[in-house]
This record gives sequence, C-alpha cells and structure tokens, in this order.
Amino acid sequence: MNTSDLEGPTLDYWVARGLHDFIREIHFTDSGETLSIRGNDRGKAWDGRFLPSTSWEAASVVLERACRLEMSDVGRGEVECTATFGKDGEPVHARGPSLRIALLRAFVRHAFGECVEDVYLRHPQTLLGTRAEAISEPTAFASAEDVPAPNARIGDIKSPPRP
Repeated sequence: MNTSDLEGPTLDYWVARGLHDFIREIHFTDSGETLSIRGNDRGKAWDGRFLPSTSWEAASVVLERACRLEMSDVGRGEVECTATFGKDGEPVHARGPSLRIALLRAFVRHAFGECVEDVYLRHPQTLLGTRAEAISEPTAFASAEDVPAPNARIGDIKSPPRP
C-alpha cells in the first residue's frame, strides 16, 4: 500500500509502528476500528486509545519528533508537508487533506519508505524495534493446572455445608 493512500485506522497503525521507540504493544478495539497502545514517551505513560489521524493530542508525538517542518496549502482541500525527522534525516514530502494527515504520512514515509505492507488490523501485537509480532490474549485461566478440581485440592475454597 502506498503511504500516500494511508488514512484512518491504517494510518494510525503505521504511525504507531513507526514510534517503536516508546510503544510496546498495539491492540485493536471496536472490531479493529480503534487503535490502543501501551508504552511510555518521555515519562508520559500511554495506555489507551491512540488516534493520531483524528487527534492532535496523539499526533503531537510525531510533531515533537520533527526537526524541521514546512507546509503549504495547495488548494482543493489539500496540504503539502515537508518534514525532517532526526538531526541527520532527509526531508520527506507528503500530501493530505489536512496538515495532520500530511505530517503523519510524511512520518510513515520516513520510517518505512514509499510503501507499507497490507496488514490485518485485528490482532494484538508487540513491537520489537521496527518489527511487530502477534501476541495472544490471555485466557480466563492462567493455565490448565489452575482449573479448580472437584477433589478439593489445597487452596480451593468451599462454601460451608447447609443445614
């Protein structure tokens, strides 16, 4: 998928993947429509929704990483953005319907290049550098060994007999 076509939850996902320096886990809620993260950015804990495509509060994490930012309104509801991330970074160009979307697309282009792979946005993942690996959700029981047994093993709590 072209980074210039990213939008909504897919754009949010790739921005989160690019922020591997502070995001540890990515989860999806609302049938994959809402991205939720766990991590720590410069002392600020993140544990919840992460929607940079719709919120400047979340997008500010990317904005703060830009060392240089130029923008221009090219008309027809489109903004062009040129951003440099890192002291020695190369300028990256992107367009979008708003400055926020253009900035986020530029960040993804900086982190991953012109194209990113299509990803099924439903499975929780842990970030290991720029690589993401699926993680499984915990089950109701910690392990099969912890299932209560009818023979009253030590640690089982029974209710008092009824008269």
